[in-house]
Amino acid sequence: MDGTILVADDDRTIRAVLTQALTRAGCKVRATGSIETLWRWIDEGDGDVVISDVNLPDGDGLEMLPAIKRKRKDLPVIIISAQNTVITAIKASELGAYDYLPKPFDLKKLLSKVNKALSNQGTNNNIIQQDGAVDQELPLIGSSPLMQDVYRFLARVLHTDLSTIITGESGTGKDLLAHTMHDLGPRAPMDFVRINISSSNIDKIEGTLIGGKEDLNISPASKSSTIYFDEISEMSDETQLQLLDLLRSDAVISKNYRFISSSRLSLQNLISQGIIREDLFYRLNVVNINLPPLRDRVGDIPDLTKHFLQQSALSGMPKKVISAKAIQLLQNAPWAGNIRELENFINSLVVLISDEEITPIHVEENLNLIPSVNSNELDADNGKLSSSVEKHIKRYFDLHGDNLPPPGLYNRILKEIELPLIALSLSATRGNQIKTSELLGINRNTLRKKIKDLDIVVTRSKKMM
Repeated sequence: MDGTILVADDDRTIRAVLTQALTRAGCKVRATGSIETLWRWIDEGDGDVVISDVNLPDGDGLEMLPAIKRKRKDLPVIIISAQNTVITAIKASELGAYDYLPKPFDLKKLLSKVNKALSNQGTNNNIIQQDGAVDQELPLIGSSPLMQDVYRFLARVLHTDLSTIITGESGTGKDLLAHTMHDLGPRAPMDFVRINISSSNIDKIEGTLIGGKEDLNISPASKSSTIYFDEISEMSDETQLQLLDLLRSDAVISKNYRFISSSRLSLQNLISQGIIREDLFYRLNVVNINLPPLRDRVGDIPDLTKHFLQQSALSGMPKKVISAKAIQLLQNAPWAGNIRELENFINSLVVLISDEEITPIHVEENLNLIPSVNSNELDADNGKLSSSVEKHIKRYFDLHGDNLPPPGLYNRILKEIELPLIALSLSATRGNQIKTSELLGINRNTLRKKIKDLDIVVTRSKKMM
């Protein structure tokens, strides 16, 4: 590499490490802990690439980006930041950053980006050319390296019209990411239309895309809307062919839709097996974003847990806090259902526990009560609930040693099973007792009596994304 690199960071150690690495790579380096000094160098025409932190003692590296772009349009600026959120990544992109790396960053990756920026000198290769900034909070939670990759990828595609497929296991947040792409992009004023492929035939899809299905009571989406196909891997062969013809039609093309799709299965594998048409896949999959499972980002569980507790309190449920040791137990659980399962579990704790603080005992007891969380045990017993209950009761007897438990065991066990069953069902229906009674298959009056007898707190809340 050959060029002058301007480094601005208030951390002396980071300045020293970058200076040494860039010098060894063949660059000249000028390093400072001040925005004022950085701007003086830029104003004097010095530097071929800038590496800047966000928070500096005398200013904000992000807020400085528009001024740098006005002064020296082709000067690449790489933002490094400990504020590892999707907002930081998107804001850096929208304000004209060449690239963004979260701290702690991989030094080799940073050097590679500097080399690429030097090679592209004289050309405008910013991630996104878009005026304005994002200042709203998003429910995309996590600062793990895998989520940082998602944020950076999202920042690149946010203001494009490229068809995108979001892949990831059930419960990883594919719907949420699709909504985020719509809500933060230029199509936000238009409709976000979700089409559930598993429950939609081609007539319903066609009616949604181009209309003409008044007899089915289907209104067409407005022009330039975002169309979200949920779980495209569940389409039949006939529906795939019909959808492909529909997407190629002038009627759909003229509507200027942006298509986002999701799949919990590997579409490449389904293509190789002949389950998904390759021509349909490549029409929908110009860009692919993969959401990691929760087991690969356990470092995000503390932030996710606190977020869900805050959301439950905002929706009118009891306000709770959770201890650090309880969070450690959550991090050790398998979470086969990913973020959705964690959210449902936290909501159930809020409903079931009368104490203000969620302790390790609360977490452990309730993890044992929910078979879906103990996936390893369930696999060994072929997923039978009775086997899990049997183990739980056996542990209960073992705790009493040679003595018998107190009388009334039958009703206590039934209540112990009935309480989480009803509480989790209420949580799943967001407190809708009509839906809960239908889900459980019991009379609504019976449900009300059980809620009262079991002292379950019920609050109606909107669905959290």
